[in-house]
Amino acid sequence: MTTRITIDPVTRIEGHLRIDCEINGGKVSKAWSSGQMWRGIESIVQGKDPREVWLYTQRICGVCTTVHAIASVRSVENALGMEIPLNAQYIRNLMVAAHAIQDHLVHFYHLSALDWVDVTSALKADPKKTAALAQNSSSWPLHSTQVFSDAQQRLKAFADTGQMGIFTNGYWGHPAMRLSPEVNLLATTHYLQALEVQRKANMIVSILGGKTPHIQNLAVGGVANAINTDSPATLTMERLYYVKTLIDDLGKFINEVYFKDVCAIGAAYADWTAIGAGVKNYLAVPDLPIDGKGIACLLPGGYLPGGDFAKFHPIRSLQDEYFQKGVHESVKHSWYQGEWTRHPWEEETKPEYTDFQDNGKYSWVKAPTFYGQPAQVGPLANVLVMYAAGHEPTRKYTELALNTVGSQLGQKLSVDALHSTIGRHAARAVRAAVLYEALQSQWHNLIENIGTGDAKTFVRPEFPKGEVKGVGYHEAPRGVLSHWVVIKDAKVKNYQAVVPSTWNSGPRNGQDVPGPYEASLIGTPIADPQRPLEVLRTVHSFDPCLACAIHLTDTEHQEIVEVRAA
Repeated sequence: MTTRITIDPVTRIEGHLRIDCEINGGKVSKAWSSGQMWRGIESIVQGKDPREVWLYTQRICGVCTTVHAIASVRSVENALGMEIPLNAQYIRNLMVAAHAIQDHLVHFYHLSALDWVDVTSALKADPKKTAALAQNSSSWPLHSTQVFSDAQQRLKAFADTGQMGIFTNGYWGHPAMRLSPEVNLLATTHYLQALEVQRKANMIVSILGGKTPHIQNLAVGGVANAINTDSPATLTMERLYYVKTLIDDLGKFINEVYFKDVCAIGAAYADWTAIGAGVKNYLAVPDLPIDGKGIACLLPGGYLPGGDFAKFHPIRSLQDEYFQKGVHESVKHSWYQGEWTRHPWEEETKPEYTDFQDNGKYSWVKAPTFYGQPAQVGPLANVLVMYAAGHEPTRKYTELALNTVGSQLGQKLSVDALHSTIGRHAARAVRAAVLYEALQSQWHNLIENIGTGDAKTFVRPEFPKGEVKGVGYHEAPRGVLSHWVVIKDAKVKNYQAVVPSTWNSGPRNGQDVPGPYEASLIGTPIADPQRPLEVLRTVHSFDPCLACAIHLTDTEHQEIVEVRAA
């Protein structure tokens, strides 16, 4: 017997994603991923000054703001063949690395941990036993019996009202939940502590970017930060050393709490290392450039077809033609005119809505391919690619995660365990640890460069007559983000953003091959079709951001929503 379930909206991360599944014999046999709103940003920026487009594109989303700003200015700089000052690269690197760490912390604790943690079970925990458990594995200072008792009382106050507040929408008591009350209390307490820690990552972005979300300091040609060690109105050494303090605080939480929590979840749900793999073609781009042109990057990129390390193909720089030539998008199953497959520079964005058609068009999201194949992007792809490239910090933290989980299970785990739903969480923790080291190195690089007397942060762009093309890409928290621009006579002629959630949430492509979300759900066991927690676990593991993959505009200029402050 076939059962059809529809989850719409997929909440707690993004509200405009719809997932449909057919279930046979207690497992998902077919799946559809549908973006339910249109992103019209490509139409909005046509005809605009290329120097201003980053201000528009970072408003694709209220979460992924910094990443779109970075990709946009890089696309214009690439089109113009620009070289930007080292200080600008280091400041950009600090912002995007801090932003990514903040995003990873929020994803695990506040957006997806509740798929694995039964918060109501924590009410039954013994705070003293929880403290002993925590102190046995971590030196984090906020692991006293009093801390856990206070957290339990805060949780009880929610429960006593009959509403769970920030913990709403959890499948409490679901048969797929298996953590002990003490571990549930530990994780719930860290949920609350992570609210403060992620704020510190955002403070780094705010100090360097002027504000967050929607940073203000970027410019085609560098950044707008003025460096003057003697002026309190500029980026001073006092502010930079405060940034260093915030970086150190992030490192303590990542290494002593986040990394260890993910390993504990991985050990408790070890069977999920065999669930949710889906597409094993992994794509990641190099990032954190350490020269003016983006030829040398601190973090490597590449393509890993079939997850086979022997077939690894590096992507070496922000100018790499192998990446530029490989990206195409299809609209055969998307609500746009035609059934074409085209390179982003040759695309058009002309909406044409139909009903949800199982075998026809069923999503506003396009279907990207890399050299004709679907590709998974995100922290798992990033970690596996950097591991294949021999990146030492990535190898170190990957082996540490596998050994930590393996020791708890009493068995040795290989990298193959990462091809899974739980592997995507492990990869985020690995990536957060790698980015913490990167934050340290980029801070030191900036300080040393300023120490040489170099205070330059900007060079003026010059636009030629005629037409030029550029692509700017960035390894965003959710994976490969690329902005493609065609500039004619100093105005935007065409613009396309191929974003991480487009790669992962896209529908079937021009050859009817499922995208990563759809492929990853096949074979997923479903204990209760009325409470499909298992589907959410895998979809949430990708950290969907459908605001980036799709967007809403009203061509009649009618008011869509009004927000008022109380």
